Amino acid sequence: MDDHKLKVFCTVAETKSFSKASEIIHLTQPAVSLQIQALEEIYGTRLFDRSNNTVILTRAGSLLYKYAREILGLYSSVEKEIGEITGLVKGNLSIGASTTIANYLLPSVIVDFRKKYPKIRVNLQVGNTKGVMEFLNSGTVDIGLVEGEVQRQKIVVEKILTDELVLIMSPAHHWAKRRDISISEITQEPFIVREEGSGTRQMIEKNLEKQGISPDDLKVSLVLGSTEAIKSAVEDGMGVSIISAWAAKKEIRHGILKTVTFKDIKLLRNFSLIYPKGYIKSHTVEQFLEFLKIFPFEDLLNLRGEEYSARRREDSAVGSVV
Repeated sequence: MDDHKLKVFCTVAETKSFSKASEIIHLTQPAVSLQIQALEEIYGTRLFDRSNNTVILTRAGSLLYKYAREILGLYSSVEKEIGEITGLVKGNLSIGASTTIANYLLPSVIVDFRKKYPKIRVNLQVGNTKGVMEFLNSGTVDIGLVEGEVQRQKIVVEKILTDELVLIMSPAHHWAKRRDISISEITQEPFIVREEGSGTRQMIEKNLEKQGISPDDLKVSLVLGSTEAIKSAVEDGMGVSIISAWAAKKEIRHGILKTVTFKDIKLLRNFSLIYPKGYIKSHTVEQFLEFLKIFPFEDLLNLRGEEYSARRREDSAVGSVV
């Protein structure tokens, strides 16, 4: 079924831009224009008004957009139902994920998912929480996975699991041998934070404010764009920081970093799935979401990496025998 022209048309209509549409669907801008021209020739009328650097649907374009969305939804339903009959699931899946989830959770999920559905191609785009929202709003990704709070306007947010943030420091730090500290004590030490727009930073600042601590009270020594950079800086003794337990588990296990608990607060947040309201999920997306929701994340967090890998090899061997 040739739904390509309709997908191009809907992408231009939703982004209100030929250039943005070309980036999302990986076509040159002239190729996008040719697809729209072909549709306009088929229907014998203009579908867009292009003036003053704006792209607006004409009356005919608005009518076509309404039915195009329904047609694409039907294509998705056909794909899903035939997949259920044949047991064959294939297609493309594009995921936007914030850095903690992309770096420390999704690799294992995607590897196991591809073992079960080898004909599905997965594309992962990484950014901070704000960036993933932009990916989703522009139609660049099918779904997003983010940490921290999300503006719910026109977005569905579903909790996947709970994440705990932990205080990390160098083994040589004078807190390293303590069992716990008060949250207010972090104002006394050089503190390393993520960049603006980071879900981790957003969550830390929100919880500090609940404890009467303003971001201005922190002795911010560095602002870094990745958790890996923060871990390296902490390891080198340049300050302390707060990061996801997922991101710190390997270094803590091997004694590269140390952590202590807060005696007066526990920093918890959600890792969440996000997608647009009214979004028609393809069979490929639905299969991934079902897989994601039953994935044994706690095993992955609690087991040593080599133990988890060994267990996955055993599971694969059993599956191949069956």
